[in-house]
Amino acid sequence: MVTRLKKFLAFLIAFTLLTPTAIAATKSPTPKPTAKATATASAKPTVSAKATAKATKKAVVKKKPVKKKPRKKVLLSPSPKPEWPLFGFKSDDGEIWAKIPTAKELIGNASNNKNLTRELARLVDGIRVCEKYSCGAVQVASENGCTWWDITAKVSDATKVIYGSIRRTVGASEPRQMVTVLLASQEDITKEHLVTGINITCHHDAPDTKVPFTQYFPGGE
Repeated sequence: MVTRLKKFLAFLIAFTLLTPTAIAATKSPTPKPTAKATATASAKPTVSAKATAKATKKAVVKKKPVKKKPRKKVLLSPSPKPEWPLFGFKSDDGEIWAKIPTAKELIGNASNNKNLTRELARLVDGIRVCEKYSCGAVQVASENGCTWWDITAKVSDATKVIYGSIRRTVGASEPRQMVTVLLASQEDITKEHLVTGINITCHHDAPDTKVPFTQYFPGGE
């Protein structure tokens, strides 16, 4: 608003300073020769514009179509077979191999194992099972495969006092197939009990009990 007012005042002052002669000179008609000269000059660019348009049309060069190069075929080599025995696994008889996974390895296996993910997500009183109870885990594999697995473990404290035992059965596995087994107790996690004394049996006959299932037996031997 201030800027516009200043411009208007400047214009008003300039206008009032003009003499009557200057005003009369401004209103005087333009001489005829000047008008003719302007008309003649404005007519020439019209021809020049047409010529320029023609020159522009002639200057257009069509681009040559780009030929697409054929893609090279990529030959995929088959995935290498996993090393055997599996890294970090130990065996007493050369048939059954086992390893106690770290928490990081357990989570990594769960990302590719729906059953293990479901077990870890199981809620007890609204809390994940291994956030409420002491848990352990073992990874097993067999040279020739198993029709079913039978795994037992003890739950004890740091002084090796036994508070209970776990039994877990698992279904069939292929030769050299790794199976991760979660061992969940019913002992309060705040007591910091340990899952120890894991015993693994690989069966090659029909199961004589329910498979799969998990059972906890409280109390010591």
